[in-house]
Amino acid sequence: MGNPWLALEAGADPAERIRAVRRSHEAFLAGGTVAPPVRQVVADSWRRSARALAAPDGLAPVELHGTALRDYREAHPLARAMPVFRELLGSIAQDGAHLLAVCDPQGRLLWVEGHPGVLRRAERMNFVVGARWDERHAGTNAPGTALAAGHAVQIFATEHYNRRVQPWTCAAAPLHDLRTGRLLGAVDITGGDHLAGPHSLALVRATARAAEAHLAADLPCSGTSLTCLGRDEALLVRAGERLRLSRRHSEIMVLLTRHPAGLTGDQLAVLLYGERDVRPVTLRAELSRLRQLTGPLLASRPYRLTTPVGTDLDALERDLAAHRPLPALDTYPGPPLPSSEAPGIRRLRTGLEDRLRRALLATGDPDRLRAWSRTPWGEHDLEVWEALVAALPVRSPAYAAALATAGRLRSAYGLPAALPGRASPAAR
Repeated sequence: MGNPWLALEAGADPAERIRAVRRSHEAFLAGGTVAPPVRQVVADSWRRSARALAAPDGLAPVELHGTALRDYREAHPLARAMPVFRELLGSIAQDGAHLLAVCDPQGRLLWVEGHPGVLRRAERMNFVVGARWDERHAGTNAPGTALAAGHAVQIFATEHYNRRVQPWTCAAAPLHDLRTGRLLGAVDITGGDHLAGPHSLALVRATARAAEAHLAADLPCSGTSLTCLGRDEALLVRAGERLRLSRRHSEIMVLLTRHPAGLTGDQLAVLLYGERDVRPVTLRAELSRLRQLTGPLLASRPYRLTTPVGTDLDALERDLAAHRPLPALDTYPGPPLPSSEAPGIRRLRTGLEDRLRRALLATGDPDRLRAWSRTPWGEHDLEVWEALVAALPVRSPAYAAALATAGRLRSAYGLPAALPGRASPAAR
């Protein structure tokens, strides 16, 4: 097949493909092997779904309700793109055969629109606003798989991991902030088998590009931003120009955004090099090269930024300061400049991680605890693993694995392997 993201090649028989993929799906659920004619993108998604223990017959959980859903939608960047989605896909969403859906980066459906009859049918599989349709909770599906694969994709009938969803076909494309590259969510159209043609994939891809352009044009061109979370090389965006900084320049820029009044050369050197014996000329050379890249943005005596530079770190801290931990936790891509050894950056990382961990532990949410435990910064965090054990039902399939991991970590840290007050599923 020429395009691996298309569900059907030209001339393929949809009915025969449905039957063949259904047989492969049942074989995969029984034995874990995937055979043709299953596409590679679908096979990869089935494996991810199985590893995440997605239920092949379950319902996606509804995570956002009422006021919390309303407030989250109103504040979400994709709210400003809804006129574009409705203009380009609105007629499809009202034709009695399709739905338009928009989700956030976690796969939570924020808007689901269409003919009332189609909406009622979709409710039977919990394809409703507030429901979580990432692969971990709903298995292979177009919005969830588009988010996981980072590419527009069609999912045709029995390619869905969950049998409840197999009567449907869908096409979805991820959406990004063009300034920073940050994932914003996905746009999806869902309907019948006829969506397996190339037109639906082209349509959602074009709609996603139009929405991204609309969001970029809707922002002031003069704004300057710095993206550093989860990146070793920060991204500076100024007047629409994107500049990826070197690791040292990234450290300098992050430190200067944290000290708007400026830093002397000695102060900046301590934050960058600590007690290392580094000649002043080394720092001056780095600053000179950075000034060549950024122009008048960087001033000296003291070293400072001449205009405000917004950072993704600032946005995260605003959510935490406003006691909104869930958006902060759900959109956290990783520590600032994770590989940096600069003392000032390390202190910044430690302080931010402590605040995020406290917010995470206070939620007691098993999905968020599990997500944190799977990250490089959380996989050895004993407190998080113990909180996950406490949050999971004892009969949950994930409970035994979490309990074993917590026990191994306790032993590694010289503590008794058994968690106080918890037992193995067999003991219960």
